[in-house]
Amino acid sequence: MSIKRGLPTLLVEGPRYGAELKPEFERRTGGTWPLNIGQVYTTLARLQRDGLVEPAGEDEPRRPRYSVTEHGRVEVAAWFAEPVRRDAPARDELAINLALAVSVPGVDMRALIQTQRAASLRVLQDYTRLKREPAAADDLAWTLVLESLLFNAEAEIRWLDHCEARVARAAEDRAIAAPEAVPMRAGARR
Repeated sequence: MSIKRGLPTLLVEGPRYGAELKPEFERRTGGTWPLNIGQVYTTLARLQRDGLVEPAGEDEPRRPRYSVTEHGRVEVAAWFAEPVRRDAPARDELAINLALAVSVPGVDMRALIQTQRAASLRVLQDYTRLKREPAAADDLAWTLVLESLLFNAEAEIRWLDHCEARVARAAEDRAIAAPEAVPMRAGARR
């Protein structure tokens, strides 16, 4: 989800200050996408320029409040009506790490995969513990984000199992294709 789409979505509920949008965005996304306040105000300025939000008054320290425009409401509704596109997948550092490691001589792929699997299992256990906490049960938005994280961690572990098997098969195939040279006795001819 982009911040450009998320902030107007929060404003559909009513006008807010940028300083209110930051923690609300982070709470609803389970802290998976932390924002800095400068990013919030920069995005609000662009949204205002594009006609999606508008100023809705100020308080004493001259903090502007923002509200969503009708055009912004239409954009939010369109965002919820469209499927999320997956034709340009996000960069996955783990996939890039393994793809490069498998092509570099001397990298112990088995150890690399096992180390990552152990880390992924710890993350999965942490998410599982979080899901058991009462706060998770009371907040549907956070629960959905947390369950997404759980499913992704489970999928990553399955993928690592697949990678380990694939790397082992490739090593076996290379060993069969290039048997070790048989040493020749001195004076022997081929």
